[in-house]
Amino acid sequence: MQFRSTLKAIAVAGFGLTLAAPAMSQGVAGSYLAARQASIFNDYRAAADYFARAMMQDTGNPALMENAVMAYLGLGQAERAAAVARRLMSTGASSQIANMVLLADGIKRENFDSVLADIEAGQSVGPLIDGLLKAWAELGAGKMSDAIATFDVVAETKGIEIFGLYHKALGLGMAGDYEGAAEILSGDAAGPLQLTRRGILAYVQVLSQLDRNPDAVDLIDATFPGGLDPALEKLRAELEAGKPIPYDAIRNTKDGAAEVYLVVAGALNGEAADGYTLLYSRLAEYLRPDQVDGILLSASLLENLERYELSTESYMKIPADDPAFDDAELGRADALRKSGDTDGAIAVLQELTAARPDNAAVLITLGDTFRGLERYEEASQAYDSALALFPEPTRGQWRVFFARAITFERTDKWEQAEADFRKALDLNPGQPQVLNYLGYSFVEMGENLDEAVELIKEAVAADPDSGYIVDSLGWVQFRTGNYTEAVVNLERAAELMPVDPVVNDHLGDAYWAVGRKVEASFQWRRALSFDPEEKDATRIRRKLEVGLDVVLEEEGAEPIVLTAKDG
Repeated sequence: MQFRSTLKAIAVAGFGLTLAAPAMSQGVAGSYLAARQASIFNDYRAAADYFARAMMQDTGNPALMENAVMAYLGLGQAERAAAVARRLMSTGASSQIANMVLLADGIKRENFDSVLADIEAGQSVGPLIDGLLKAWAELGAGKMSDAIATFDVVAETKGIEIFGLYHKALGLGMAGDYEGAAEILSGDAAGPLQLTRRGILAYVQVLSQLDRNPDAVDLIDATFPGGLDPALEKLRAELEAGKPIPYDAIRNTKDGAAEVYLVVAGALNGEAADGYTLLYSRLAEYLRPDQVDGILLSASLLENLERYELSTESYMKIPADDPAFDDAELGRADALRKSGDTDGAIAVLQELTAARPDNAAVLITLGDTFRGLERYEEASQAYDSALALFPEPTRGQWRVFFARAITFERTDKWEQAEADFRKALDLNPGQPQVLNYLGYSFVEMGENLDEAVELIKEAVAADPDSGYIVDSLGWVQFRTGNYTEAVVNLERAAELMPVDPVVNDHLGDAYWAVGRKVEASFQWRRALSFDPEEKDATRIRRKLEVGLDVVLEEEGAEPIVLTAKDG
């Protein structure tokens, strides 16, 4: 994690304009405020439109221009971002984001001497990106010796050594020096590198070019011990058959520069704001439009930013014959579901299921989607189809049995539900979610209460900070007449989940049972304020009118009976 923190500090340092934005006229201010509001909600389309309007009224305002650059980049319109960035730099302002875009645009246009001149003139993004882009531009300009020297400078800079070494290896591979690339990627030159999947595949290609296919096979087996996806299976088979694998990890300078932006985006992902990371992944896409990893990262970031329409557009860029197509379609379905288009999400998953009937992950996702929509029968069928694909159940399948058990429980098929709950526990003993759900179900049915207590106690021991599970323990204690201990655990559950209507309702019942009736009424009112389901709300209102004892009598339930330990 240390190199990620160092990278974040280097990448973010100095970001933004170095001068204050000039005052704006009233007409400009309206468009600007609308654009800023759109930016707050990551609405890149609206932000770009409003910033463009504002720039038409105030043509020399560098702050408007920089914001427009970021909005266009968020949209994936790097060429328009570059056009505005050029206007911004012509004002004499200094902007890291404009520099970042213009250096990428220069490499995209193969203006390598111009890129080198700009870097030399101080058009800087930061030490890491400046150094790596300079080296790739030197390679593009045919200055191999200069490029190697520049890569070495980056590799000798504290905190970013790994990036200089990695890109030097990629550059050597592009130049045909496979022995030099292999020495670096193997770790023999300067110690082991933390290679991504892309790095591993580049190393595999280098080994194959050195007629070392068996070593490449060993590398794949050692790196991916849990099993291979179809693309890796095909690659491994070709290597075993002795087929030479071409080196196309980095085909040209644009690919190398794209890798710079993508590596930075990958390192920043989860460490920096998603909107900031997106700027790098969008430039990676611009430089190498067929780089699937860049597309998928942008799509994921946009989904995190709740720009679902842009996210689905990105996922749809992955062609159907690409090994990542299934993952992209799963991502698209998820984005559609989150946007509220559940019919669209289901249509995507059903089409993918028809095309990939042997892909269990797709069927499981379809089942999860149906279950989230409370379409339990259809969910059960999807889980049935998924489980039928496995010759023998494995530990990882506990989730599928658990999910199917829930669908059976919700459709009053308790015998099948219990069997699946217990199968999930056989596959993953002590799993707290399963223990809790099975125990709570017994409590609600009034069956196997002794076992229910033990199941839920085991769940609490495994996950003591889960409000749902602690609530289950308190509730089973309440249902078995252990009211004093129920209060203790339900108070703890309410601390963990203070705005949950069910937890507050349960605590109100426990307070009533031990004679704390004012506090009981307070908790029931709190529960009502958190929008419970209507049937629960009706029952809570009745308890506030007549008390829990009368409600239990009206329901034909056993009355509350206090013991000495309950006071």
